Amino acid sequence: MRFMRSFNAFVEKWMALVTPFCLFMGVVFAPQFSRILFLVPYIFAFMTFCGSLGSRFSDIRRVVQHPLPLFLSVLILHAVLPLLALGAGNLFFPQSPYIITGMVLEFVVPSAVVSTMWVSIYCGSAPFTLSLLLIDTLLAPLSVPFSLHLLVGSNVQVDTVGMMKELLLMVGIPALVGMTLNQLTGGTVKQTLSPRLAPFGKIALMLVVCANSSKVAPFIRNMTPRLFAVAGAILLLAVLGYALGWAFAMVLKLKRELVVSMTFGCGMRNISAGAVIAAAYFPAEVMFPVMIGTLFQQVLAACFAQLLIKRCGVQKAA
Repeated sequence: MRFMRSFNAFVEKWMALVTPFCLFMGVVFAPQFSRILFLVPYIFAFMTFCGSLGSRFSDIRRVVQHPLPLFLSVLILHAVLPLLALGAGNLFFPQSPYIITGMVLEFVVPSAVVSTMWVSIYCGSAPFTLSLLLIDTLLAPLSVPFSLHLLVGSNVQVDTVGMMKELLLMVGIPALVGMTLNQLTGGTVKQTLSPRLAPFGKIALMLVVCANSSKVAPFIRNMTPRLFAVAGAILLLAVLGYALGWAFAMVLKLKRELVVSMTFGCGMRNISAGAVIAAAYFPAEVMFPVMIGTLFQQVLAACFAQLLIKRCGVQKAA
């Protein structure tokens, strides 16, 4: 058990390097990892369950008393950034509907559970972050398929009902089970079961990234100027996610902990969920813009953490 705790701490510390490494491994050993693609939805459901054990429905009570930051975060996540992704895709890749679909998919998936790790390290607001994740995760089975249908449904075929079922399996039901357990036990499960499952949740994340990366191996092995341009566009949009969360928080003159939470909450996406949807319902070309985001997300989180320290006086937790 001590080894697993050490492993979990190591992965959390080096997350900025772990996910790109898993992407690399998935590309190099694509034939091997492609064999477990059929297991990915179930592995992801386990990840969601593990991540939800720290949340309770009662966490929302304190946050909804001042709902504006939460509303603005959801607006950035599910209106501003998807529209920017759609606009950038149509501007730079007008003849590539599947690339545009992948760019939009990258920015309609919910906020990432791993944002709680960054928020806790840099003394953000845990109740706010958990509330954002709770709302975003529970809405995902509806918001993701309908956003895709609305934004790109005229150019590509979108299986809205199929995606809803997939997201319920991967996200909605496991999240409800995890949060209900935490609520019913008065938070005890967070202190007992969650730490024991955390290392296995990290292993699950690594397997999901490796397996999904196997589908984009042909593209990464044969990078073209157009694919480099797609990667650049995803990088710019990812930077905007962090920057918009920070900027809105500063305009509202929010407390420092909320600035931290909005920065990470708006910047980090559940890329693995997007990759599973891309793999299940779209051609491989859609997967590339989604998976390439794994190269940037954790590195950008580390960069913005340093900016928060320098510009806002944020301190790391002891």
